[in-house]
Amino acid sequence: MKVFLVEDEIVVREGIKNNIDWQAHGYEFCGEASDGELAFPMIQKLKPDIVITDICMPFMDGLALSRLIKKELPYTEIIVISGYEDFKYAKEGISIGIAQYLLKPVNGDDLIKEVDAIAFKIEENRKEREFKEKYIKEMEDNFLNKRKDLFQYLVTAPKPPAELLEMADQLDIDLSAMWYNILLLKIQSTKYAQNGYSNDVIEIEDRLETIGKARDLLVFDRNPEGKAVLFKADTKEEIIIQQEEYVNEIKKIVKGYENIRYFGGIGEPVNRLTKLPFSFERASHAFAHRYLVEDSLILDSSRITPDIYSNKRDFDIKSMDIKQLDRNKISEFLKFGDKGETNYFIEEFFRDLGNNALSSSMFRQYIIMDIYFCVAEFLEGLSFQRTEIETPDTDPDIMQSEESAISYLNRIIVKALELREKAADNKYGDIVDEVIRYIEENYADNELSLNMLASHVNFSPNHLSMVFAQQVGQTFSRYLTAYRMDKAKELLKCTSKRSSEISREVGYKDPHYFSYLFRKIHGMTPTQYRGGKGAEGED
Repeated sequence: MKVFLVEDEIVVREGIKNNIDWQAHGYEFCGEASDGELAFPMIQKLKPDIVITDICMPFMDGLALSRLIKKELPYTEIIVISGYEDFKYAKEGISIGIAQYLLKPVNGDDLIKEVDAIAFKIEENRKEREFKEKYIKEMEDNFLNKRKDLFQYLVTAPKPPAELLEMADQLDIDLSAMWYNILLLKIQSTKYAQNGYSNDVIEIEDRLETIGKARDLLVFDRNPEGKAVLFKADTKEEIIIQQEEYVNEIKKIVKGYENIRYFGGIGEPVNRLTKLPFSFERASHAFAHRYLVEDSLILDSSRITPDIYSNKRDFDIKSMDIKQLDRNKISEFLKFGDKGETNYFIEEFFRDLGNNALSSSMFRQYIIMDIYFCVAEFLEGLSFQRTEIETPDTDPDIMQSEESAISYLNRIIVKALELREKAADNKYGDIVDEVIRYIEENYADNELSLNMLASHVNFSPNHLSMVFAQQVGQTFSRYLTAYRMDKAKELLKCTSKRSSEISREVGYKDPHYFSYLFRKIHGMTPTQYRGGKGAEGED
């Protein structure tokens, strides 16, 4: 640790500097100065761990210097030595945050004892900060899930504004604004068609998130549906400018990559947090077009006009282009769509065909049957029977009107997506079972991580994190920590092993961090737990 001395009396300064073998005691005497004015820039540069300073000095006294140090370097500890016995100086020093107040004369042995005590305190505080940072990092996936939850609450409005603002504040997010709008964005790799993800996509998303933070935008993860960007500003005009600038950034960045497709849907600006669901709904309508067009596009919901549908006129079955009835659009949605988007997708699918496509009873019957067989084929591919969905002949009213036709199609597609999720749950259940087995066999490995497990089951870390949380009900980090802590409690109660041994046996190389984590979770140290303090029902 580095020690810096500030003392105007040269005899005292030389005595402290030379009469103590600083190196032998494990310290580096890194500098000295005769007053606070000279000392402060040196201290800023050297960043000592401990500063020893007199109070009464010319140009800048020790208390004024201490205030500056504590503001600039809050973790630097200060020892004040003074010839003043008046308590007001000690009281002022305490209010500043000095570590110790010593009266002159001070001999070398007494001073080094105080320095040693403060060095111990510094080391303990440093470990505490490191442990806290490590703990926060390990729980980062929980933080990301809380951000997802916040976005979901914002766009569904089940909570009052005050509660939403408080949730945001806990995540260090500033939601206060006069106007808001939402952009839903999906970046895909056309080269990897199975999931549309690649290193290029990750790199683009990271660059866009960095730009978003620099522009005070809020970027939320909607995995696997891409990202949501929340714009906020004082005026509607500023929101529109923000949108245009961010869209230009997207186009500029993506231009430098091959085999990348992007699609975005922009909602309509709103002037209240409680109106964000409307903005989200409009953005979702625009976003649903990603299944209907092949080109990269950012579609503003406020500017959707017939042009987006190739200037289609009223529906005319004689002029109908059979290529417009692209089954692939339905299949694509069945594979990758979300239940919450179904209504938007169906509305936009028929609007794409023409404003009155369903007004023809003949065409209505044809399209209903075609989509029914498309959904049935999709379900059979998942090993489900087509009897899982309604057939068009179950109710004669299905064919009678546009509204009943759309309602029917919405029902069978939603049912298909629910069955798809069920099939995925069964598939992912085996994966998660394997992950849990791996944790039970390898929890003592200090290197055990989400990346290691993802590699073991051939998943991407992000995908595995999402699947694990959905299947188990808690994040990987929380599950692993809880499992290790349960094993630690068992060893504390059933063996006489020392805490440091138990720490290694449950996967923590650093026993100090293990103790910190145990106390953080259970409200007591491992020793207190073993001794029976709060041993019953502490969870």
